[in-house]
Amino acid sequence: MTVAQEDRADALFHALADRTRRDIMRRTLAGEHSVSALALNYDMSFAAVQKHVAVLEKAGLLTKRRSGREQLASGDVRAVRSVTAMLTELEHLWRGRIARIDELISTDPTQED
Repeated sequence: MTVAQEDRADALFHALADRTRRDIMRRTLAGEHSVSALALNYDMSFAAVQKHVAVLEKAGLLTKRRSGREQLASGDVRAVRSVTAMLTELEHLWRGRIARIDELISTDPTQED
């Protein structure tokens, strides 16, 4: 991975590391929501929800647009798929490493039968 790809991965996983942000993602992937409507779902201030939305937006996981006085947020399915692709890549890497360890263990000459 390049440095830019590593930075993107860090931003994506940082954004998704928080339970509230994951819930906001679930809601915005299901449909567009105003930030003020999203804020009603959480026991925190509107400003705190705005900050969570900003982290998700900065990571590229959702987009915002203005409609009159409201900010409308929508989850980006392509960004979520990129996270899935990264996790799949890591899974293949680790499965390969585990298979190699299993292979080394099974051919260990010091191992008794």
